[in-house]
Amino acid sequence: MLARRILPCLDVKAGRVVKGVNFVNLIDAGDPVELAQVYNDAGADELVFLDITATHEDRDIIIDVVYRTAEQVFIPLTVGGGIGSEQMIKDLLRAGADKVSINSAAVRDPDFINRASSRFGNQCIVVAIDARRRTVPEKSDRANPGWDVYVRGGRENTGLDAISWAQEVEQRGAGELLVTSMDADGTQAGYDLSLTRTIAEAVEIPVIASGGAGNCDHIYQALTTGQAEAALLASLLHCGQLTVNQIKQHLAGRQVPVRFE
Repeated sequence: MLARRILPCLDVKAGRVVKGVNFVNLIDAGDPVELAQVYNDAGADELVFLDITATHEDRDIIIDVVYRTAEQVFIPLTVGGGIGSEQMIKDLLRAGADKVSINSAAVRDPDFINRASSRFGNQCIVVAIDARRRTVPEKSDRANPGWDVYVRGGRENTGLDAISWAQEVEQRGAGELLVTSMDADGTQAGYDLSLTRTIAEAVEIPVIASGGAGNCDHIYQALTTGQAEAALLASLLHCGQLTVNQIKQHLAGRQVPVRFE
């Protein structure tokens, strides 16, 4: 089994790291460059930088913040938010990003995934899937009706089925999937293991579990029962409830392979 990865996530709005619950009620969590350096030194495997309002505000991602962040870290950096062109991907990679995460633009123009993967390599292309569980109608005998894909920072339901969309983006050249449960996001009640596992079983590329981490056991479950190859987390780390080392020690103690400095 390959080493499992712990990925701190920096959700950035107006140049500051923020954190909310179910994609709303955002609060300030600090400076992205300073936090990136802290997590780099703490032994994180990778960092994910998401400009969470770029698409909704119809603007480009904050390149200067990406550049300053990349200067301070020596682990892989994934950047997402408002990425809608090959030129933007090129600019981000030049600014120091190792991968880019695309979401709304991929739904709007699925061929964008093909073009980006062909030009930059699928190892650079992460497709983010923000998914929300469909409501089960009353008197329905369906325990799990599935999940819809949302875009524009969780504001717009595309009507796409999350599992089918995951399979399509893999075929189009995505090298990795960042799967966020909108229902669990920020709740610290645990990842949506059913969502993560169902997608992981449907594709061959790595799946990053996102949304809902509340303790070390939640992360362990995402990487075992949920079959994710990496766990993304924010609140637990930003608020100092856990450290990267504590998480890795817990995982190693339960025979999950992880990398230590």
